[in-house]
Amino acid sequence: MPRGSKDKYTAEQKRKAEHIEDSYEHKGVSKEEAEARAWATVNKQSGGGERAGGSGRKKPASAKSEDRQDSSRRAVASREGHARNNKASRDTQTVDSLMKEARAKNIPGRSGMRKQELIEALRKAG
Repeated sequence: MPRGSKDKYTAEQKRKAEHIEDSYEHKGVSKEEAEARAWATVNKQSGGGERAGGSGRKKPASAKSEDRQDSSRRAVASREGHARNNKASRDTQTVDSLMKEARAKNIPGRSGMRKQELIEALRKAG
């Protein structure tokens, strides 16, 4: 039998564990093993017994999480071809992103251009 009291579990969690235990027993697993597996499953799915509720207010984001969000936004922007300094970073852009930029600026003949030609055309287009 699993250790620990089950008093802090909700009625729904207890029903779920009982149902899972019955299912394992039906498959031929011993009663003790079925009960242990059932409670392990409930714990994994719901994080254990009842937890105290929160205040309902969102906690302020830490500086680290804000930095992560900023980094994520910059990464998305660079993947889309919007680098911080477009003119200096065009050499590091992919041909696809250069082509998107050329398409947005409606540069004629862009489909037949090579990477360096696209860079030059974009520099001239401003």
